[in-house]
Amino acid sequence: MQVYKFGGASVKDAAGIINLAQIVSKNQDKQLLVVVSAMGKTTNALEKLTRAYVEQNDDMHTVFDEIKQYHHDIMVELFAPNHPVFNEVNNTFVEIEWAIEEEPHDDFDFIYDQIVSIGELVSTRIVNAYLNHTGIKSQWLDARGCIHTDNTYREGLVEWDKTCKTIQQDVPKLLEKGVVVTPGFLGGTSENFTTTLGREGSDYTASIFAACLQAESVTIWKDVPGVLNADPKLFPNTKKYGELSYAEAIEMTYYGASVIHPKTIKPLQNARIPLLVKPFLHPDEAGTIIRESEFITYDTPVIIVKQNQVLLSISTKDYSFISENHLSDIFGKFAQCHIKVNTMQNSARSFSVCFDHDAERFEKLLKMFENDFRMKYNNQLTLITVRHYKQELLKDLTVGKVVLLEQLSRNTVQMVVR
Repeated sequence: MQVYKFGGASVKDAAGIINLAQIVSKNQDKQLLVVVSAMGKTTNALEKLTRAYVEQNDDMHTVFDEIKQYHHDIMVELFAPNHPVFNEVNNTFVEIEWAIEEEPHDDFDFIYDQIVSIGELVSTRIVNAYLNHTGIKSQWLDARGCIHTDNTYREGLVEWDKTCKTIQQDVPKLLEKGVVVTPGFLGGTSENFTTTLGREGSDYTASIFAACLQAESVTIWKDVPGVLNADPKLFPNTKKYGELSYAEAIEMTYYGASVIHPKTIKPLQNARIPLLVKPFLHPDEAGTIIRESEFITYDTPVIIVKQNQVLLSISTKDYSFISENHLSDIFGKFAQCHIKVNTMQNSARSFSVCFDHDAERFEKLLKMFENDFRMKYNNQLTLITVRHYKQELLKDLTVGKVVLLEQLSRNTVQMVVR
């Protein structure tokens, strides 16, 4: 069997869903599990709705109406007015209506997962209905009942033994009956609350199902021809990799390459399952294959750019050195706030660290440090990571920029710039 994952760009409109169905129809001879993300920029819109609800902003219902209308317009292009999918989607959106009727009392991360998760639930209902509408026998599977996580909202930690047991018990018999469509990005707790697996986590969903089912391969369908050495929106002359090793792909995703979610590779590497990244508009092209290999050389530098970064410098109030005990305390607080460190640098009296800016988590972190440490920070910065770098390239990348922090190793350089 094979696992296909379609991202938001591939199902952003009716034409995208029609294209998805055509790709699936060409591969009906295989057992297929199809993982689907929220449509287009729906996750961003649901994040905006979540903040509007928590802050009780006046535009809350306007934002929600826009989200519902966007999906309704897509369904109108795909289905007759009396198709049951309209009721299915409306009933799914009712979960948000119930949630925002009450004043917010729960933790932000919990509220986030209960609202933002609706994007994947709606998109997969629509995709599943359209596959059946076109004659492809398809069943909808609620991933929340298969992928079991702890209660770490917005970054659910997968309970692997329980997850694999459920998937191996329930999914093969569904695959024997036809295509299985399931939402990406989602998990469920033992109390039946919804968790999410981290932003862009649908790739990870695909690898979880694939590893548990010992799939032949995973294919991620993207709006790019494969894995490129840089973001084509930022760099005009990108190059595609025909093949990558698991190790190189893990390095790229760790440093922030957005083409694949960081947690995707390891389960596939452990199970020796190849990962293909292919263009959904040109499905017959080879794309990029990621698999075990020790003999690939990388002459083309990898350039990874992460925007909206914070550079925080922490020092002791009594002017003592930053010791191992201090570092243990600092990293413990980062872990409690669920903030991932992108790069760091230590000196005698200060520890500097760069990470993605998340307003709620950053505010929580500052409060945890304020009693014991002095803090200075800059935000709205950019982190540039280059693997297999050449000095001339580094000069080009920093023209007109102020470098606030730089870290070099044999294969990788990271620069935090303004």
